[in-house]
Amino acid sequence: MADRPYVLLSCGMSIDGYLDNATGQRLLLSNDADFDRVDAVRAECDAILVGAGTVRQDNPRLLVRSQARRAERVARGLRPTPVKVTVTGRGDLDPEARFFALGDIDKLVYCASPALDEARRRLGQVATVVDSGEPVDLHRVVTDLHDRGVGRLMVEGGGKIHTQFLTADLVDELHLVIAPFFVGDSRAPRFVGDGRFPWRPDRRAVLAGCQQIGDVVLLRYALSDRFGES
Repeated sequence: MADRPYVLLSCGMSIDGYLDNATGQRLLLSNDADFDRVDAVRAECDAILVGAGTVRQDNPRLLVRSQARRAERVARGLRPTPVKVTVTGRGDLDPEARFFALGDIDKLVYCASPALDEARRRLGQVATVVDSGEPVDLHRVVTDLHDRGVGRLMVEGGGKIHTQFLTADLVDELHLVIAPFFVGDSRAPRFVGDGRFPWRPDRRAVLAGCQQIGDVVLLRYALSDRFGES
């Protein structure tokens, strides 16, 4: 049995590979039908992970939105929405952010060792803060999540977290939604940054599915031999 959760990385980007623009105003990369698909994927997971930058910049709720899906989770003996997880090197997160304030569910903060004491002082009333090494070791993070009973983890960004998970070869399945426009601004954040990725011209990722959803397209890639595990 694997000692880490099944990891599904989910991302929306522009045709030219950007996650957002550089204006400070959130760029919507998807449509209502795809947002509902993402909600359904969330409802099937045990935990949702985003980077600290996403918590600061986007202030996400990271909740299952559909009442029917929340009720179905409860009927299966689960909490209405998955555990929330973030990763931080500095620990300087706002305890009143929606990540912490919303949802009757556990919140986990994986923090670099030097910032641990400050992070626990700041966030200890709203989350469990876990020492994760220096720098944060994602293998240590996913092993700890496994030990806490997380069998299926959804990673939702941002670009730094995408890059770290992918270059560490910790992703089993990639959902990549392409929006029908360009951003065209190198100041904007990209899907991934520089790194040594396991999938190269001599080791091509496996395209497992392609689906048009309104004006966007979903590409599903199998990135490990665990692809499709429930």
